Amino acid sequence: SGVIMTDTDVSKANFRDAQFSKGYLRNSNFDGADFTNAIVDRATFKGSSLKGTIFANAVLTATSFEGADVENADFTDAYIGDFDIRNLCKNPTLKGENPTTGADTRLSANCKLN
Repeated sequence: SGVIMTDTDVSKANFRDAQFSKGYLRNSNFDGADFTNAIVDRATFKGSSLKGTIFANAVLTATSFEGADVENADFTDAYIGDFDIRNLCKNPTLKGENPTTGADTRLSANCKLN
């Protein structure tokens, strides 16, 4: 609770089953990190790189990916609120395929193909 993480490199970190509440997770490197089954509540990833990150079955309530690089991320079965999913679907980096799971990034977030 109350996580502050700026300008931090946690690439390939194992955050499986972790809980991040009220997270200020800006300008950091989360490339290849695994958030499977994690709860990430009221967090912002603005300016962070999340390339190849796995959010499978994660709860992402009130979490913002605005200004974050989510290329090749996997959101399979993640719970994302209506407002947040609309914003995530507008993210121009929501594309590619996760190198670990093989999931199509855009489809895994349940966003329409462009």
